Amino acid sequence: MAYLNSSIITIDAILTTRGRALIARGDGSFAITKFALSDDGVSYNLYNPNHPSGSAYYGEAITNSPVTEASPNDALAMRNKLVTLAPGTSKLPVVSIGYNSITLKQGASLSITPETLNYLITGKSYEPSGYIITIGDSRLLSTFTGIGIDTTTLGDPSLNSISSTNVSKTQIGTSFTLVGTTINTLFGTRTSLQSQLIVTGRDSGATKNIPITITRNQ
Repeated sequence: MAYLNSSIITIDAILTTRGRALIARGDGSFAITKFALSDDGVSYNLYNPNHPSGSAYYGEAITNSPVTEASPNDALAMRNKLVTLAPGTSKLPVVSIGYNSITLKQGASLSITPETLNYLITGKSYEPSGYIITIGDSRLLSTFTGIGIDTTTLGDPSLNSISSTNVSKTQIGTSFTLVGTTINTLFGTRTSLQSQLIVTGRDSGATKNIPITITRNQ
């Protein structure tokens, strides 16, 4: 959902297929129990501490900026979620999977278990709600699965595998298995294929982008 303008609090909301189905029941099944906020549409470069009209106008250009339409796909529209951290937090949470980049040969497999650094969960470095991982081009992987989170409790089975575009794919879990594609025709004349993994903590909102390369077997 999104605010339509900055002078009147009017919200534009687009429901997912699951949300529309619950409303159609007419039995009170539809209930918003959680929500997230993001500032994807905000350019903080517009903040002007030298505005001639004083401090009340420093953020005028930001508050007067147009807001994009609401999107029901949080993999695309909620990339920079606002988070609430415990008092005294001096460092932002950082997602780590143990790699700054990933290179796999065709058919090779890799298991990754994300953790979140600087996140204030006593005795834990992982997030209870798990992680969301999106690969920009799922054709690079013959297997891409997430385990450890019962996605049936999320109310929409499709959340276990979300196609953001024709080739992207998203999985939810606490650990993930990746297997490089074995399809030679994808490479053409190239010796490698590249894409990006986007790893997001479902509790902290921390995000990390990781380049992934699949090399062709010679």
